[in-house]
Amino acid sequence: MIKEAMILAAGFGERLHPLTKDCPKPLLEIGEETLLSNTLRFLKEGGINKVVINVHYLGEKIIDYLKNNKFDLNINIVQEKEKILDTGGGILNAIQHFSNEAFLVINPDTIWSSHYLEDVKLMQRVFFENKKKCLLLVTNKEKSFDRTFKGDFNLKENLIDRKKKENLNYIYTGLQIIEPKVFSNINEKVFSINKIWDQLIASNELYGIESNTDFLHVSTLDIYKGLLKKI
Repeated sequence: MIKEAMILAAGFGERLHPLTKDCPKPLLEIGEETLLSNTLRFLKEGGINKVVINVHYLGEKIIDYLKNNKFDLNINIVQEKEKILDTGGGILNAIQHFSNEAFLVINPDTIWSSHYLEDVKLMQRVFFENKKKCLLLVTNKEKSFDRTFKGDFNLKENLIDRKKKENLNYIYTGLQIIEPKVFSNINEKVFSINKIWDQLIASNELYGIESNTDFLHVSTLDIYKGLLKKI
């Protein structure tokens, strides 16, 4: 079972202005929790005991929040001080804090409920039994609360593809299992995780598991307001 995870928390949250001008997106409240506390609770319930969190924009507020709240997890903070490193660069920059084993990477933008725990168990079983390099949790865009998503991928027999850019029916939920070795040939410091995914797609090595849980994701100010009414 995977025991380590990384939370990507360095983004600017620009589509949620004016809320995120003074509050980093992971600290926005949803129900009785913040997006970050909800994610940490979910990871704890899923058997994770070590978490790495990267921060940049309003990073000190996230650091203070973690100092003032107890989550019963071993949490390490990685600050991207000079510039934001994007999703792939952020993971690569923090990879030294992990063992040489596969780990989870998760976005706090999604509202992670206990319904996803079975998905995580299935992901781990598929990942290790079939010796995958990277496995994404995806969902059909019809399951999304935000109906503007055009789709990220197609999925056939757990193989992810997007070589054809039209009619993409699946959305990335914000959760993946990844092997550190997939970063071994990357020399850049700032890059999107899409660079890794595209390399794996080209060699038919990017896989996905479909979740049937309703996809609640804080994407824009209007969606956030709508989710506050729903939850």
